[in-house]
Amino acid sequence: MKHVMAFDVSMGKSYMVIYNPLKQCIFEGEIQHDRPSFIDVKNKIEQITQGYGKCPDIVFESTGVYSRPLERFMAENNYSYCLLNPLEAKIQCDALRIHKTDKSDAHQLALTHFNTERKVKHSSDRVFEQLKSLSRFYSELDDELTVIRNRLHKVLQETFPELETIFKAKSELFLNIVQIFPHPDLILSHSKTVIKNKIMANTNKNISKKRAEKKAIELLEAAEKSYPAVSLDDVLCEQVKVYAARYQELMNQKESCIKKMVALAEERLEYQILISIPGIGPNTAVRLMAEIGDITRFKNNKQLNAYAGIDIRRYQSGKTFYKDKINKRGNKHLRKLLFIIIQNMIKLRRIGNNHIVDYYDKLKTQPYNKCHKVASIACVNKLLKNIFFLVTHNLNYDYRLATTS
Repeated sequence: MKHVMAFDVSMGKSYMVIYNPLKQCIFEGEIQHDRPSFIDVKNKIEQITQGYGKCPDIVFESTGVYSRPLERFMAENNYSYCLLNPLEAKIQCDALRIHKTDKSDAHQLALTHFNTERKVKHSSDRVFEQLKSLSRFYSELDDELTVIRNRLHKVLQETFPELETIFKAKSELFLNIVQIFPHPDLILSHSKTVIKNKIMANTNKNISKKRAEKKAIELLEAAEKSYPAVSLDDVLCEQVKVYAARYQELMNQKESCIKKMVALAEERLEYQILISIPGIGPNTAVRLMAEIGDITRFKNNKQLNAYAGIDIRRYQSGKTFYKDKINKRGNKHLRKLLFIIIQNMIKLRRIGNNHIVDYYDKLKTQPYNKCHKVASIACVNKLLKNIFFLVTHNLNYDYRLATTS
């Protein structure tokens, strides 16, 4: 047996305990997540390593952003460690009588380590860490974009609702025109030629003079008929401009985020394999890599399913049987992304052959006749199985081989 060093992590600090192979506590105390404290921890690890010829087993619970400084310290010094999921740690450390403090949690983590087989985490590839951070940032931008889109729609209904029928609501031209003409009275003060020129100057796409003139006429007709809920000098007109500008900014940030992710991922084999699968483009490929991480750390596709939270949860007691459901205890971001990918595959079925879509169609017909969500989750399971096989065998997608497997 080795020495065991356990940390109970909280905001900005941890409670650390060290046990020798005889399960005797030889050190306990609080450390701050700062450079001097981490130097002291490193010295203690080196003393144990030099004295006993083995580096101590290090274990602590993942607590989101609070455990990241400790994770970075382990990675930079090439220390292997056991990073526990909070639920996993609770199950392993729970006793019949609960007495929970930072001090007791650290001791429980150390003592249970002697009797529990825990997976050791080695220093991971920094590319996956950066991809994951960018992926989460992308999701935050997407959530904010939804909020801004709803706010823009709500306010525009009071200032100039006809704009949403003339232009595509997500187009750059729409967002530019909204900022120039948030109210119909602003259009009525210009001629058709001036409006046409503004339309041509505010789009990145090539638009013909004829089409621009047609849109100008539509705008003039809409402005003449429109009866907005507010006047031109109302504060809502300024809000429309602010929301439209923020919408554009978020769209640009999302695009920039994906470009950074592609630049990080495109040299890796996983990226080339993923984009070879129909329905998976650069956007979804890099986000899959970010959320899955190093796929080779999984022994089989069942572990990958559990990580995504789509493994089956079955409950039976006596004569009581509950309907099987997916666990949903895994990575919710990955699970959502996989579901979206399956929907994209179904929508793009006409572009090329895809055995995942074939499987979906099979489940939707007799004698299976599964509902859409059940069939989609079954396809997620099949997709993960295929991704695991392709990446671990370094193979690109081939429809002919996939249908025979």
